[in-house]
Amino acid sequence: MTNFHRAAYCLGRNLRLASTAIAVILLAAAGSLSAAEVQGRAGDAKGPAFEVTYTRAVAEGPVSTRVYVMLEPAGSSAEPRLGPNWFRPQPFFAVDAREWRPGQRLRVDSHATGFPAPLDRIKPGKYAAQAVVRLNLDTHRIGDGEGNAYGPVVQVEIDPTKAEPIALQVDRVVPPRRFPESDRIRLVELPSPKLSAFYGRPIKHRAAVILPKDMVGVDRPTPRPALYIIPGFGGDRFMAPMYADNPRIRMGNDLVRILLDPDCGTGHHVFADSATNGPRGAALVEEFIPHLEKTLPLVADPRARLLTGHSSGGWSSLWLQVTYPDTFGGTWSTSPDPVDFRDFQRIDLYAQGENMFRDREGKRRPIARMGRMPALWYDDFSRMDDVSGWGGQLGSFEAVFSPRDADGRPRKLWDRSTGAVDTAVARTWEPYDIRLVLERNWPTLGPKLKGKLRVITGDVDTFYLEGAVKRLRESLERLGSDAVVEIIPNRDHSTVLEPSLVKRLDGEMNAKVAEWLPRPAGSPSGREAGTAGTAR
Repeated sequence: MTNFHRAAYCLGRNLRLASTAIAVILLAAAGSLSAAEVQGRAGDAKGPAFEVTYTRAVAEGPVSTRVYVMLEPAGSSAEPRLGPNWFRPQPFFAVDAREWRPGQRLRVDSHATGFPAPLDRIKPGKYAAQAVVRLNLDTHRIGDGEGNAYGPVVQVEIDPTKAEPIALQVDRVVPPRRFPESDRIRLVELPSPKLSAFYGRPIKHRAAVILPKDMVGVDRPTPRPALYIIPGFGGDRFMAPMYADNPRIRMGNDLVRILLDPDCGTGHHVFADSATNGPRGAALVEEFIPHLEKTLPLVADPRARLLTGHSSGGWSSLWLQVTYPDTFGGTWSTSPDPVDFRDFQRIDLYAQGENMFRDREGKRRPIARMGRMPALWYDDFSRMDDVSGWGGQLGSFEAVFSPRDADGRPRKLWDRSTGAVDTAVARTWEPYDIRLVLERNWPTLGPKLKGKLRVITGDVDTFYLEGAVKRLRESLERLGSDAVVEIIPNRDHSTVLEPSLVKRLDGEMNAKVAEWLPRPAGSPSGREAGTAGTAR
């Protein structure tokens, strides 16, 4: 941990309220209103409105939280609560409520935060509507987050000429998800003293362990190296069957694969220590990995700990390797989130006059594309994040990279109305700019990272992430690094990991551990050599 990260952790620890967490911090900072105060604003609201209540089946007493009304086109087979879909967003609205009681009406009207616009500006017509109450502080998921509450889908008509509010009730709770355990897949959980102390409530490490097929049913298997896998935004331990069997992502087949769970209330914590999310990296390295190596057939040697991840997981795996170079033996990071903040999805965060919504020519900025055509715009995506309240992708960046304001929230990088970038905040992000971290610490990091860095992305990445990877490659070349940074032509965020590349990376991982593992007698290949033995 660098001095900055220690300082960030201490700052977060000092700022937190011992018996509270994300919801209280954000609601208090946002100036949340009591249900009665929200109801009292009805006189100057415009257009249609909803009134939401919840039953005692949801909570016996008052709650302080964020409440949503989510819409889908009438007749849609999809439940509105399962949105928002980034590429097919439907209208949704949110209000923050304080001390809201069972049966008390909570009004959602033109005062509510709304996407794509306030409720009074939504196209009139027939919709399917559903209300959601956010109760789980430890997941970014809204309508399907375990422990959150929701109501039935109601067919409604939004008509600005009708004054009567539409009633929605919340009467059920999202049940716990069933973990897909099998003879090869195991769930591992461990209470985290560090994270529990930070949040002032119990927090657990969670991971899915995927055993190689030839270890199943073996009483005393020979310890193997581990491949730590970090999924992208929205991913978690429940994805283990896909990682076990999908040929598009099935790397490290001969290793014990450990699918880490990065889900948290603010989005994806990327295993980086931060003022808002706490000591996530330190807790992993100092608490969870030692536990895993004591309880699983793993080789307890830094050379036997490999990393991989895609998207936000790609950034995470690269960050962990750079931040803890003596702990891990190599990373294969694919399509990482921005690794150079001079190209933050085509935005130079350090340049004066930058704007998240408009480029230097005043043109609207896209944040995603399909093929080479823009498919999602930064201003729209920012508005979606605002309605979510916390746990969205953009807010997730701020929760990791920003220090806290006096009100306890992460400092905002850009003005939510105009898109103007606050370069003073951008400068506070420098300790998380991987390219800068490498350049500033290369005399120390260079020798420790020799042979350990591999970064791969497509040249038409869906989220414009290839630009930062190119800059990282240029920087590493100037530093004289042996890092392998590949930009694969005509591949995007989803197609860069195709079976032939996955097979090659799998071979590289086995070859990496074979460099130091003893070769079993009669083994003709590095692949076999990478599957057995103990550290020298």
